[in-house]
Amino acid sequence: MNGVKKAIQPLDLEMGQKVREYIDTLTKPPGSLGRLEELAIQLAEITSEAFPVVSPAGVIVFAADHGVVEEGVSAFPQEVTVQMVMNFLNSGAAINVFSKQIGAMFEVVDIGVAADIEADGVVKRKIRYGTGNFCKQDAMTREEVEKAIAAGYERAEHMIEQGSKCLILGEMGIGNTTPSSAILAVLSGQDISTLVGRGTGIAAEKIIHKQGVIERALKDRKPDRKDPIDILAKIGGLEIAGMTGAMLAGAANRVPILVDGFICTISALLAKEICDTASNYMIVGHRSVEPGHEIALQLLGKKPLLDLGLRLGEGSGAAVAFPILQSASLMLKEMATFASAGISKE
Repeated sequence: MNGVKKAIQPLDLEMGQKVREYIDTLTKPPGSLGRLEELAIQLAEITSEAFPVVSPAGVIVFAADHGVVEEGVSAFPQEVTVQMVMNFLNSGAAINVFSKQIGAMFEVVDIGVAADIEADGVVKRKIRYGTGNFCKQDAMTREEVEKAIAAGYERAEHMIEQGSKCLILGEMGIGNTTPSSAILAVLSGQDISTLVGRGTGIAAEKIIHKQGVIERALKDRKPDRKDPIDILAKIGGLEIAGMTGAMLAGAANRVPILVDGFICTISALLAKEICDTASNYMIVGHRSVEPGHEIALQLLGKKPLLDLGLRLGEGSGAAVAFPILQSASLMLKEMATFASAGISKE
């Protein structure tokens, strides 16, 4: 991980200042485009470019299963993970629709689905067939965590090499709000009752059961708050680790990372734990209705672009927010200055 930390450089604040000054020459009252101006400056600092480009976006959906579904924490059976991967490959999911809408590059990575997927189009990076049930054993080994992070890093680098100018990361894994909530409990120190939500749509009594499952796991596994690899190994998920690695790759390559909802934000927090500078390269697309998301956003220190009551995952909310980043970059590239338009500023 030390090599990754060295690869992630500080933001280019000098370029950000140049862009800030340039924005004040555009044909509009100062500050009148609000957060779009802030985004344009942030994109300039991330990319070290005066006229940052964010298109095409690159969408990577990591799919994996979770042993903890044995405890009855999800509204759906584990087989749905495979079924949804096939839906992604057949372009039938929400993230397919939104990726097509924004002209994004797209891939699905099997990083830990509990069954073999023999279908054209899926990228095979399976570390193991789902995690262990962390109520009874560690979710995975440290070596498996490191392999999953490396796989995510490699897929993001490949997407960037293919020309992607912005990363949108998504996940598919029945039961994955449970490890995400458990990880957040460790990172935040907050009571699990304030963090656990409906996930895929479980009933109120199941929420209480889910809280109990997580509390029991945390008591038995005792993940080390100061060691993100240990946290992932004991109570994490393979797709969560994969997204973490992809975010580190985005930061190392000065490519903006448009963070999706609750589960993706947990990966963002883990990437920040591995390298604090990585979070500078992140922009949060939307606020999820999952209760833990607000606490995760506070820990990440980010304000989301949208609040549409979404809780789907897959990278869907980030893809919906992507046109806002396009607007910020095009504002810089295409708006006239007062001088070029012959408009008096006085």
